[in-house]
Amino acid sequence: MSHSYRDLVAWQKAKRLAVRVYERTEGFPKCEIYGLTAQIRRAAISVASNIAEGQGRLTPGEFAQFLGHSRGSLLELETQLEIAFDLKFIGEKDYESLMQECYQVLGLLNRLIESLQNTKRPPLRVNDAEASKRETLKL
Repeated sequence: MSHSYRDLVAWQKAKRLAVRVYERTEGFPKCEIYGLTAQIRRAAISVASNIAEGQGRLTPGEFAQFLGHSRGSLLELETQLEIAFDLKFIGEKDYESLMQECYQVLGLLNRLIESLQNTKRPPLRVNDAEASKRETLKL
């Protein structure tokens, strides 16, 4: 497992996606600043942020849980981008480009989650004192 979230390609691409979402939503109607613009930006930031927070957790299970949150935020972002496209707040070229980036991040997240689920957990170690007591009880 990576030592830093910054080393994860999923985080790198998610962060790049968040920056591009900020750039592409700059031209949204001002009346949407507290509506769809804010929602889209929050969802985009949440994708990368949850990857980072999960990497900082203590167990692979906790990391996988936060990757699940990240995945949910990404799907939320896709839905919001589609709505923005339908409302003609975003052009077709930008929409398709952002959706392609979302698809790439989703694939990376899915593979990362899979790898964590397939990780074998090391067996619990019993300390020597407990092992000795058990051996004594067997006699």
